[in-house]
Amino acid sequence: MQTFYQPRHPLRHPPGLFLDPTLLQRRVLEDQVELWWSREPRRSLLCYCASVALILGLGLSGVGLLFTTTSLSGEWRLGVGTTLCLLALAVLLKQLLSSAVQDMNCVHSWRRIDQLKSGGRADPALMLAVGLAVTLCGTVLLCVATIGGRGHDGKEMLVSSLVLMAAGAAMSLAVGGYGVIVFLKRRKEQRRRMMLRLSRARRLGGRTARVFSVPAGQMSQAQRETSSSRTSLI
Repeated sequence: MQTFYQPRHPLRHPPGLFLDPTLLQRRVLEDQVELWWSREPRRSLLCYCASVALILGLGLSGVGLLFTTTSLSGEWRLGVGTTLCLLALAVLLKQLLSSAVQDMNCVHSWRRIDQLKSGGRADPALMLAVGLAVTLCGTVLLCVATIGGRGHDGKEMLVSSLVLMAAGAAMSLAVGGYGVIVFLKRRKEQRRRMMLRLSRARRLGGRTARVFSVPAGQMSQAQRETSSSRTSLI
C-alpha cells in the first residue's frame, strides 16, 4: 500500500513514520470478519485433532461398555458407558456448533468468534470439564468397587476405575499445560509489542525534538558583525 500511494516527488520522511509491513497486513486482515475464524491455524488444528481423538476415545469406550452389558451385575457398565457417550456427544455438538456458526456468518464480534472457533476459549474449557468428569466417574467407580467387591466383576470395576482416573487426570494436566503455554506466549507477544512501540516513540521523539543551543560568545560576535556591517553601509 505504501508503494501505491507514494507521490511522484517523494518527501524525505523519517522511516519511523511508516508502518511496519507485518503490522499493516495484520490491520488489513483484522477488518475481514471471515478471516477471524482462521487465525492461528496451528492452534486450531491442534485443538481440532484433540477434539476428534477425544470424541473417538470416549465414544468407542462408552459403546464398548454398553455392548458388554449382558446381566444385572453389569449395571456399572451401563452407567459408565452412558456417561462416556454423553461426554463424547457434548464435544461433538460443540464442534458442529462452531462449524455451523462459521458457515452462517452470523457472528461479527471478535470475542464471540474467539470463544466459538476451533482452538478458542471454549475448547480448552470443555476438554478440562470432560477430563474432570472422567476423573470423577472413575473415582465413584473405584469407591463402589472398593466398598462392594463382587469377585471377577469387582476386579473389572477396579481396573476400569483406575483407567478412567488416569485418563481424566492426564487430560486435565494436558489442558492445564496448554493453558500455561498459551498464557506465556501471549505475555511474550505483549512485551514484544510494548518494546516495539517504545522504540518507535524514542525514534520519533529523537528526530522531531531537536534543541540547538547557541553559546553567549557566538551571539555577541554575531551582533558585533551585524553592527559593523551596518556602520560600513551608512
